[in-house]
Amino acid sequence: MNLNMTIFGQMLSFAILVWFTMKFIWPPLNAALEERQKKIAEGLAAADRSQKDLAQAHEKVNEALKEARTKANEIIDQAHARANQIVDAAKNEAIAEANRQKELAQAEIDAAATRAREDLRKQVSVLAVSGAEKLLKREIDANAHKALLDELAAEI
Repeated sequence: MNLNMTIFGQMLSFAILVWFTMKFIWPPLNAALEERQKKIAEGLAAADRSQKDLAQAHEKVNEALKEARTKANEIIDQAHARANQIVDAAKNEAIAEANRQKELAQAEIDAAATRAREDLRKQVSVLAVSGAEKLLKREIDANAHKALLDELAAEI
């Protein structure tokens, strides 16, 4: 009897322990586990979203880099074209300036040649007059005439 009462007491204690555990201990423990599972699931979902966002960000960065490279190449091409235009314009200006300088030099040369011809004409006329004067002062003599002509030729 004592043995039966002990088993009955142990069963009653165990039943109270099970009821107490199910009523007061198990629900908060289960709620904590569910909350933890929920947080882990949210963390995994956030990680997936972050990976997707990262992939989208990489795509946007690659697109932006492509656009930047395209714009940079366009700017470089425009700069090369502008540089070629500037070089051509400078070359044309240099050619025009060279032609102008050449024309000025040619004009100076022509003017100098004209002045030299005029000076030469004046000198020749003076020499001719002085030669004629000398001829008229002397007698007409072939040797004297030849000597005067040689002298005039030397002066010219």
